[in-house]
Amino acid sequence: MKGFGLLLRIIIAIGLGIAFGSFLNDWFIRLFATFNDLFGNFLGFIIPLIILGFIIPGIGSLGKGAGKLLGLTAIIAYSSTIIAGIIAFLSAKMIYPNLLNQQSLQSFSDPTKSLSSGFIQIEMPPPMDVMTALLLAFVLGLGIAAIKGDSLYKLSLDFKDIIHLVIEKVIIPLLPFHIFGIFANMTAAGQVSTILAVFAKVFVMIIILHLLYLFVQYTVAGGLSKQNPLSMLKTMAPAYFTALGTQSSAATIPVTLEHAKRLKVRENIADFTVPLLANIHLSGSTITLVSCALAVLFLQGEAATLGTIFPFILMLGVTMIAAPGVPGGAVMAAIGLLESMLGFDSTMVSLMIALYLAQDSLGTACNVTGDGAITAITDSLSRKRKPFNGEAEVAQS
Repeated sequence: MKGFGLLLRIIIAIGLGIAFGSFLNDWFIRLFATFNDLFGNFLGFIIPLIILGFIIPGIGSLGKGAGKLLGLTAIIAYSSTIIAGIIAFLSAKMIYPNLLNQQSLQSFSDPTKSLSSGFIQIEMPPPMDVMTALLLAFVLGLGIAAIKGDSLYKLSLDFKDIIHLVIEKVIIPLLPFHIFGIFANMTAAGQVSTILAVFAKVFVMIIILHLLYLFVQYTVAGGLSKQNPLSMLKTMAPAYFTALGTQSSAATIPVTLEHAKRLKVRENIADFTVPLLANIHLSGSTITLVSCALAVLFLQGEAATLGTIFPFILMLGVTMIAAPGVPGGAVMAAIGLLESMLGFDSTMVSLMIALYLAQDSLGTACNVTGDGAITAITDSLSRKRKPFNGEAEVAQS
């Protein structure tokens, strides 16, 4: 498959996964599940190192302006996530009364139980969790920027080169096989088709909202950077399709970073924002979670108001920060909020898990594609400020 581009390899892997999953016996499905378990565990191990490898030198290279850039990026990302949730709420309130008027509630069990497991399990515990990696990266990066520590900065660049080599030689070549295994397993379990048969209308609305919101994001990004929004979206398409298979924003960082740099943004800005945004920008997942939650509430005959949903959205944007490293992690992180803020019982939570996991990859794809737009917006806004210390040096290197 080396002769094909990454985008085509991802599409082929998805198609073959669905096709082979429909007739392969359990032994072969478990064989692919074994590879997925091992590769998934390795991704979990390497993700904190990716965060450290890119964010530390990214912040360090920006000098004293790094704190301002961090604040600017975080504000834009969080605002985007909140706006996405509000749009999903308003759309559901207008559309669901007609869209779901004839639908009745049916019982589903947790769909994760139907997936085949691998033959062996090898634990690969990460050296630290995602939040610890983020905090450590911020502290070290801002420290390097403040003291202008040349030795530590050079060490961080060497570490970044090692991580980049692992990404280029191991993760990227194996991603299509990982995606193939995921789709084969899901197809064999009948998980996606069963749930989609009942919630197809909700999915259509969610997909439309994802695409419309991406268009809005790239219209803003294109206006600020004076680029064609559709061309920018096309550039980020490989990241979108990679996320469809990995179901993880963090696992898609290498692809997102590569294509975000093609949006005419500064390399050191992309190196800093993309790993950060993979963990804090969750507009697609927010649209999905809010839409799914409102669908479950509607089917239960319960009404939701902006007064109850808005605090839920605000908390969701913070709670999901640790979720991008785990496929389906967003809904798992949101369960506590669903129960405490929206009054979900165990049956409603099970329905929510089933509904969300059936299309988790679509929300993730929206997240990572939107990261490119936020990166371009941050780059454009930061250009209007006083240049960051170290940018000229990075540009020359």
